[in-house]
Amino acid sequence: MDISIIIALLNEEESLPELVEWIDSVMKKNSYSYEMIMVDDGSTDSSWEIIKSLKTKYPNISGIKFRRNHGKSAALQVGFQEAKGEVVITMDADLQDSPDEIPELYKMVKNEGYHVVSGWKKKRYDPLLKKIPSKFFNKTVRIFTGIKLHDFNCGLKAYQNNVVKSIEIYGEMHRYIPVIAHRAGFVKIGEKVVQHQKRKFGKTKFGFERFINGYLDLITVLFITKFGKKPMHFFGVLGSVVFLIGLGLTGYMGTKKMIAVWQGVQMERLSANPYFYIALTSVIIGVLLFLTGFLGELISRNSSDRNKYQIDKKI
Repeated sequence: MDISIIIALLNEEESLPELVEWIDSVMKKNSYSYEMIMVDDGSTDSSWEIIKSLKTKYPNISGIKFRRNHGKSAALQVGFQEAKGEVVITMDADLQDSPDEIPELYKMVKNEGYHVVSGWKKKRYDPLLKKIPSKFFNKTVRIFTGIKLHDFNCGLKAYQNNVVKSIEIYGEMHRYIPVIAHRAGFVKIGEKVVQHQKRKFGKTKFGFERFINGYLDLITVLFITKFGKKPMHFFGVLGSVVFLIGLGLTGYMGTKKMIAVWQGVQMERLSANPYFYIALTSVIIGVLLFLTGFLGELISRNSSDRNKYQIDKKI
């Protein structure tokens, strides 16, 4: 099978018939064999009934419905597990992603060897209150990850099948799939300017809480991908540095006090010096961080996937 198209959706009853018809016409025009996996993320409208009715007309459709809303990452993860196509395309169900972009995305993955190709909505029809935070967010992610993509939030992306089978996403991590894939060894990541459509139906699911959650998940992704199997390398080093700062301050104050006593110079009590409490706090925090790393190592050592590695080729 050439292409698996995964569509995560929530309350998109009005857009689904037009979207499916549009995708099917593009696939037939380019003679692609395909499947369309529609994951209903706990919709409360008639989206699921429409999916069932569309399946009678378009047998390439398969549907998965969550009992309640779990989020886009969960929906994509389930879709990734089901995907059988050589190239996996993800797109939103609100008609703002154009299916006409699929052939070029497919060629970039299939013919040019990209592991991941991310869409870039260079010209956007979103409200200003969504565009400004998005630009700031994308710039921050580029700085912290070193991956030079302009639009991590774009739902229109293409992947080699082995990429989606090798990664795991949850929470709000769907926007960081290129980062997760890169850290898993899939380093050829490309970008394509894609057409952004004006929203025809419904309303945006974007909220300010997603902006906050996005940064929290960025910290999680960066930590897990770098220190997930070696937490002592993070907590141990940080704890040692903080502990040594406290120890250094303690040694400095103690030496200064002893010199003053030896010279018979009157000096305030150590506990009256604010640096005493800084030193004490640093020593305690340093020890706690070190112990956190140690406990993390024990947990990691007993993890079922501690020796699970991504093997690319074997002869």
